[in-house]
Amino acid sequence: QVQLVESGGGLVQAGGSLRLSCTASGTIVSGNAMGWYRQAPGKTRELVARSGSGGNTHYADSVKARFTISRDNAKNTVYLQMNSLKVEETAVYYCKMESLVRPYWGQGTQVTVSS
Repeated sequence: QVQLVESGGGLVQAGGSLRLSCTASGTIVSGNAMGWYRQAPGKTRELVARSGSGGNTHYADSVKARFTISRDNAKNTVYLQMNSLKVEETAVYYCKMESLVRPYWGQGTQVTVSS
């Protein structure tokens, strides 16, 4: 059974930093494309950052130069380092694995950025 568990969310002041973690079980992170998405109240879920199976990365324009997606295959974990956070980035952040069979989602972790 594949599971993705996010952690690292919390309350931070605007301009601060957080690092989110997504640890997989029942499967391996390496060889699969992994992504971080977020969903704010009343809004649709949006892609924040993606790490392709070959190591290429993609970022939403709004987070470029501030967020970094990375992997630690030995820990079967994907990270999202978020710097210079903005109030409008308050959302539930989700991890997604794009396996060959189907996509898998984590349960999400809340990030709240205060002014």
